[in-house]
Amino acid sequence: MSYFADLILPLPLDNRFTYSLTEEEFRFIQPGMRLAVQFGKNRIYTGIVAEVHQIPPEVYEAKPIHQILDEKPLLTQNQLKFWAWLSAYYLCTEGEVMRAALPGAFLLESESIVKLSKDVEIASEVLNDDEYLVIEALQRQSSMKIQEIEQLLDRKKVLPVINKLVSKGLVDLNQEIYEQFKPKEIRYVRLNPAYEAEAEMHKLLDELSRAPKQREILLSYFASTAKSKKSLKVKNLLKESGASSAVLKSLIDKNIFEEFYQETDRVKFSGEIISHEINFNNAQQQAFKEIRQNFEEDRVCLLLGVTSSGKTEIYIKLIEEAINKGKQALYLLPEIALTTQLIKRLQNYFGDRVLVYHSKYSLNERVEIYRKVLDKSEKGKIVIGARSCIFLPFQDLGVIVVDEEHESTFKQFDPAPRYHARDAAVVLANMFKANIVLGSATPSIESYFNAEHNKYALVQLNRRYGDVLMPEVEVVDIKTAHRKKRMTGHFSDRLIEEIRESLKEGEQVILFQNRRGFSPIMECNTCGHSPQCPNCDVSLTYHSHNNQLRCHYCGYHIAMQHQCMACSSNEVTTKGFGTEQVETELKALFPKHSIGRMDQDTTRGKYAYEKIIASFENEETDILIGTQMLTKGLDFRKVSLVGIMNADNLLNFPDFRAHERSFQLMLQVAGRAGRTKKRGKVLIQTYNPHHQIIQQVSTGNYAEMFKEQLEDRYQYQYPPYFRLIRLTLKCRDYSKTNEAAEWLARALENVFDRYVLGPEFPPVARIRNEYYKNILIKIPKKQSLGKTKKMVHRILKTFNSIGAYRSVRVVVNVDPQ
Repeated sequence: MSYFADLILPLPLDNRFTYSLTEEEFRFIQPGMRLAVQFGKNRIYTGIVAEVHQIPPEVYEAKPIHQILDEKPLLTQNQLKFWAWLSAYYLCTEGEVMRAALPGAFLLESESIVKLSKDVEIASEVLNDDEYLVIEALQRQSSMKIQEIEQLLDRKKVLPVINKLVSKGLVDLNQEIYEQFKPKEIRYVRLNPAYEAEAEMHKLLDELSRAPKQREILLSYFASTAKSKKSLKVKNLLKESGASSAVLKSLIDKNIFEEFYQETDRVKFSGEIISHEINFNNAQQQAFKEIRQNFEEDRVCLLLGVTSSGKTEIYIKLIEEAINKGKQALYLLPEIALTTQLIKRLQNYFGDRVLVYHSKYSLNERVEIYRKVLDKSEKGKIVIGARSCIFLPFQDLGVIVVDEEHESTFKQFDPAPRYHARDAAVVLANMFKANIVLGSATPSIESYFNAEHNKYALVQLNRRYGDVLMPEVEVVDIKTAHRKKRMTGHFSDRLIEEIRESLKEGEQVILFQNRRGFSPIMECNTCGHSPQCPNCDVSLTYHSHNNQLRCHYCGYHIAMQHQCMACSSNEVTTKGFGTEQVETELKALFPKHSIGRMDQDTTRGKYAYEKIIASFENEETDILIGTQMLTKGLDFRKVSLVGIMNADNLLNFPDFRAHERSFQLMLQVAGRAGRTKKRGKVLIQTYNPHHQIIQQVSTGNYAEMFKEQLEDRYQYQYPPYFRLIRLTLKCRDYSKTNEAAEWLARALENVFDRYVLGPEFPPVARIRNEYYKNILIKIPKKQSLGKTKKMVHRILKTFNSIGAYRSVRVVVNVDPQ
């Protein structure tokens, strides 16, 4: 009998690959386990077993596996089902899903090791210089890695040299697999039991009278362990005794101390549970009751609650109910910035049962969290984090909370799979028969449309907690202010007056400017030249903190230019403004106050978000300026004023969602104001105060915005009436990109006719020296989504088989945001 396993490999390949097994392996291996297998000539990869069977492959002969890496499955059956759905729905491969889903430390890679062949006589005259160098180095050391040979020969391509040596029978090329995950261990010491008796102890101290430093360590050890258990952390012992590790080593060598290691968690909760009781007001009680009724009917629930209405308390109660039934809970957030504040709130209720998972965690920390969720330990009951949490190996999911469900950051842009975490969470909940609640003060038009058409259940919270009034919104016309000379830099006199008033009363201020850096454009007043990025079609942004001009697409940067690069004129000015410039102007206007900034430049470190948010919560910062990461769900008690520096750069954006996004962003940032007894104030600075979106924000009228946007979407055939698939072609050759885009667009038009738009260049048509071109496919409601995707896949397969377009890459984005 023959036995086989179908494997998913972490490569962008359309098919699973079949490997042969022995009968013993067949009995042991289960779907979800990792196997190391050879793929290609000399690479070994980690594959995930998708299926074990007895049907041999038809086209090729199955290779045997290299080794089994797990004792029990690393993936659950539900995860494998979920991967298959993601791959089919988002038109990507299972290998790409695998790369995104598993922490990198699980994907063992092989390292090529070069060793001298045994019992071979080496005639140096048959070797060229490079070959001789490699052989000479191998005679001095037993083996070398490919990278070491690259360094030795000082060149990138060393495989031809190694292959020649292999063909001459002088060296062997082996694959060595290395595990990336290492558990964290703490080093302890304890006294050798032979010295525990008091007489032996005194004898030992007398013996060490001529080694005062060793005696000092021993006395410190006795002092520390007099009351506690008999082992001690090496770190603590050295700190207390003030001795060096060499002195301690000599005590270990003399067998006076024994050393040992203990594994410990990298991620742990060190606080204590503070809150136990949640007190709902009537509105929350009613909303909670409605959500539970809808859960009984297995419906997706959309919770539309105005900002500061107490949605988080409802989520906590729903999570508590799921945990009491012995199930797991998932709390999804769009931004890492948000997790910082919510972790504290959840840990106050649930203590160490809360696990956090996001991209700022190290590989090893992510592996530990993954294992805790897989083992269904008490510590893996509640997971909170950004979109990648949906890939964790849940065993028994009871409830999923998607907070701020309207956020575009739930959509993955690069690399594949380009999934939307909210939509994927709905599918995941369905697989586990779990309850799911989507919460927002400004739901996405698609979700609200689903609620209107009874696909989702709608529950509303229309009043703020404690009956606090919604903030008062005032629109400031900066066009008139400029004309009347009532502007100081980018601040209208009205905004300055309100900031002064708030600071005088000891309250805090948030200012929102959705652009980082100091200034987006530097321009010469003589010839009009503006420095451009050599790799992308964008101008360079000026950053004052390091005096650089920087490209936000590829990272290219040069020193700030004080002369025009085209005509050498000294009359160089900056146009437009970002968060850095707002910060500089504020420091000049309010020199006695502490000012903080929260954008991509200031939040690069792992704990950067926590520091900025904690400083603002503790009232160490009076004014906080930030980009859109400030706008979402954060709860600051003493903010009485929110200022939107320029609303127009949100509205004037070439995207059918621009108006919906602007409304959501402005209403969300407005919701940060006045969250306690005193009514907050919001000032919106704009050149276009009569724009319908700004008027709708000022009245907080979501229904009117929804109705208006829906009419536009219906007229121009956009979601929620039509589904979209965007194909982006990328290539370094301009004419090849154009030709390939034309070919692909014609092939799609033959099938989908008038529902294909493009090809056309996007607003930024060249990034990192690659030219981009977009084709948009619109799918009407009545058209089968599955059949459409199969057709697109077939056309793309034909496209990829054309030799002339091999260098053109096609990126498929289903439901682009």
